[in-house]
Amino acid sequence: MQRHYGLDWLRIGAFAILILYHIGMVFVPWPFHAKLDAQPWVAVPMMLSNPWRLSLLFVVSGYASRALFVRHATAWTFVRNRTARLLIPLAFGVAVIVPPQAWVELVTQHGYQRGFAAFWWGDYFRFRRLDGIALPTWNHLWFVGYLWVYTLGWTLVLVMTPAAVRRVAQGAFDRLFGGIGALLLPMAWLMLVSGVLFPGARETHELWGDWVAHASYFPMLVFGYALAGSEATLAAFARWWKPTALLALFAYGVVAAVAIVYAGYRVTPRPFGTIFSLARGVEGWMAIAALIGVAETFWNRDHRWRPMLTEAVFPFYIAHQTIIVVVAYWLMPLALPDAASFAILVAATLAGCSVFYLVGRRVPLLRPLIGLRLHRRAPAIPDDRPAIV
Repeated sequence: MQRHYGLDWLRIGAFAILILYHIGMVFVPWPFHAKLDAQPWVAVPMMLSNPWRLSLLFVVSGYASRALFVRHATAWTFVRNRTARLLIPLAFGVAVIVPPQAWVELVTQHGYQRGFAAFWWGDYFRFRRLDGIALPTWNHLWFVGYLWVYTLGWTLVLVMTPAAVRRVAQGAFDRLFGGIGALLLPMAWLMLVSGVLFPGARETHELWGDWVAHASYFPMLVFGYALAGSEATLAAFARWWKPTALLALFAYGVVAAVAIVYAGYRVTPRPFGTIFSLARGVEGWMAIAALIGVAETFWNRDHRWRPMLTEAVFPFYIAHQTIIVVVAYWLMPLALPDAASFAILVAATLAGCSVFYLVGRRVPLLRPLIGLRLHRRAPAIPDDRPAIV
């Protein structure tokens, strides 16, 4: 399988956008674990990435899974590797990394009185709801749990499908998505999910019953897996990146306009609620198509920083939201201007995630806990395999 460095850079960029998005959640009126001075206008720029940021992560994760799948001798060794690389850091994250988020939310939004140590030792592992918050919780690490479930489900499909049928299916994918179908068919599916099947529905991230998320993200992972074997589809994205970028921006304009006009409404009135949902579907796929096209056209080259950045994205992902929430909690009594708080959050998150990664990668026992291989290939060279997410 040909190596496309542009998708590596896109994976790195996707996680960088995710971190900035979660910093934005501190300032937007939407629910979050820690809130500073919420400003309604912040929701408008947040919607520039809201419809596609998670779908893109599942596409690039499916793409990376294909590269890893073909390197393993059997499906079992692939599943064993994925389970270790996903569930070990997930368990560590739920037990150690995420608890400060739940404690800050309880203290600042529900009047919880106990200190963090008493909360972590006495309340967090009781497996019950506390003021409506299920404990223990995975918060932002839901993505890792969903990715593991989707990976196992898709691997089961691959194992049950004869090799000849898989080749035919890949050929059918190339024909369907080797041209304009790469743009229209996934867009139509996201419009169907957002505007028809689950209009106005919100993801729960509780796995069971989260059908709107499963209908959106599992097909994205499968698409990314098939994309890794389709040069024709990658070429289509590269060929059409300009019109897809324009369509994404136009759809964002519609989304933003409806959000601004009906900002004070609990439910957007018809037909504008439907228009909003359908426009999200258009933006959701056109932005992904444009980004893949840009990555293929302009970023398809290696760099000496790429292996380390590729390795670092998962540790950064594990740590970033807890750092954001804790630093926001410390900033609350200071009442700083929003610009200053934002700058501090960006700097603190970058610094904290860097320390988390750089220290963790050098300690053998910590490496599996932060999503890295137990042993590095060589002392001075980071793991160059695709990131597990």
